[in-house]
Amino acid sequence: MKVWRIQPARFGLLIIAALWMLVALPLSVAAAPYAAYVVDARTGEVLHARNADTRLHPASLTKMMTLYIAFEAIEKGEISLDTMVTISKHAASEPPSKLGLKSGQKIAMRYLVRAAAVKSANDAATAIGEALSGSEARFARRMTRTAKALGMSRTTFKNAHGLTEKGHMSTAHDMTILGRHVLYDYPQYYNLFSRRTTDAGIREVANTNRRLLASYKGADGIKTGYTRAAGSNLVASAERGNKRIIATVFGGKSSASRNAKVAELLDLGFRRAPNRAPVRKPSAPAYVADNSPRESAPGKTIRVNVAVKTSLRPKARTKVVEAPLLLAEAPKAETSVLPADINVALAAAQEEAVIAKAENIQTVAAVSTRPAARPKNLVLARAAPKTEVVTRISTSGGRHWGVNVGRYTSRYKAERVLLKTALAEMATLDGSLRKVVRSSHGFDANFMGLTRETADLACRRLKARNVTCFMVGP
Repeated sequence: MKVWRIQPARFGLLIIAALWMLVALPLSVAAAPYAAYVVDARTGEVLHARNADTRLHPASLTKMMTLYIAFEAIEKGEISLDTMVTISKHAASEPPSKLGLKSGQKIAMRYLVRAAAVKSANDAATAIGEALSGSEARFARRMTRTAKALGMSRTTFKNAHGLTEKGHMSTAHDMTILGRHVLYDYPQYYNLFSRRTTDAGIREVANTNRRLLASYKGADGIKTGYTRAAGSNLVASAERGNKRIIATVFGGKSSASRNAKVAELLDLGFRRAPNRAPVRKPSAPAYVADNSPRESAPGKTIRVNVAVKTSLRPKARTKVVEAPLLLAEAPKAETSVLPADINVALAAAQEEAVIAKAENIQTVAAVSTRPAARPKNLVLARAAPKTEVVTRISTSGGRHWGVNVGRYTSRYKAERVLLKTALAEMATLDGSLRKVVRSSHGFDANFMGLTRETADLACRRLKARNVTCFMVGP
C-alpha cells in the first residue's frame, strides 16, 4: 500500500486555500442582484430599464415613502413641523445610521424630517412613523396603502426605515415612481435632499449623498440606501437646462461604484431625452389618514376607514303651515276687544316697522354718499418719490418662504431672469427680495421673504407661463 506524504508547507497552503473558498463562495452567492431604471422626469417616459420589476430589498430608499407621508400629513394639517414628538424606547433603540435620539426625549417634527432625509437616520424615521400612526407596524401598513395608490404595484413595506425584514420589498421601477412623486407632489420640501449638511436639532448632520451631489453637475437628490442584503442603492435626480432625469440603481457593490453607475445612467438619460417636452405631473393619491390614538385627542376629527354598517336616517320634519301674518291668541271672554281688531293692529305694526327700516337705510345712504368739503386753508405737499431698499428678509407674519426660478451658469444671467420675472409677475413678487445663491452647480435665482401662500400662488402663476419654479421652504 502506497502512503502519500504531504510536506508541512504544502499542507499549510491547502488549509489556507480551503478557508478562502469557505469565505469567498458565500460572499459571491450573497451578492445583491443588480437593477436599474431611468426616466424623463418631465413626462415619465422610460429611457432605460434592467431587472426593473424584480422585487428586491430597498434599504433606506424606504425613507422616501416615510418622508412622502410626512409631507402629506403636514400639508393636510394632520401634524405640523413644530409638533413636539416624544421618542419611544423602540425608536431610540434602532441601529445605525441614527441621529442618537434618547427614549423620552422631545424633538420637533422638522428635525426628524431633516435627519431622515439628509442623514438617513433610522431612529428619526421610526419616530416619524410612530408620531403619525401610533406604531411603526400601523405606519408600515399606511406606507403600503400609499404605495398602491401611487401605482407602486410590487412594493410592500414592513418598517419605516428600510432595514432588512421579511416581506419588505420593492423594485427599481416602483422607487422611481416614488421619487417622481416626491419631486412633483411636494416641491416645497424637495430642497431637503440637496442639502450637504443640515441642523437636525441636537446636532449638525451630513448628507449621505454628498459625493454625488458634489461631483455630478445638476444633481439635487434624492436618496441613498445600503444593507448587506440590498447592496448600495440610490434614487438620483439631476436637472440640466430644460431636462430632468431620474435614475435608480439597486445592488451596487459599493457606494463609489454605485455613484459611477448612476452618473453613467444620468448621462444616458440626458442624451436620450428630447430637449423640449411637456411637463406631465403625476396625479397625487387620495388622502386617507390613520385612525390612530393621536387623532382621538380632544378637538381632533376622527377619520373612520371602515365600512358603515347602518345608516341612521333623521326623522321626517313635522309639516309646518306658515301664516302670512302673526295671529294673536283668542281673547278671553271678559275682554271687549275683538280678535279681528287685534290682528289688524298687529299687521299695521309690522308694516310700520318695515317702512321705518327702509327709511332709515335711505337716510344713512344719503348722508354717507356726500363727503365733507375740504377746508380752504389746507396746504397740499408734493409727495416725494418712494424709494425702498430691502436689506434683509422680513420673517414677520411667516414671510420666510421663497421661490426658485432656475439655476444658471453666471450671476448675470440669474439676475437678469430675476428682474424679468419680477416685472412680469408684480402681483405676487412685489416686495420680495431678489437673491442669487451661488453653489458648485451654478447660480440659483430666488425670490425670498414671501409668505407660504404667496410663494405657492407665485409659482402656480409662473408655471402657467411655462416658467420653471418651485417653492423654497424655511
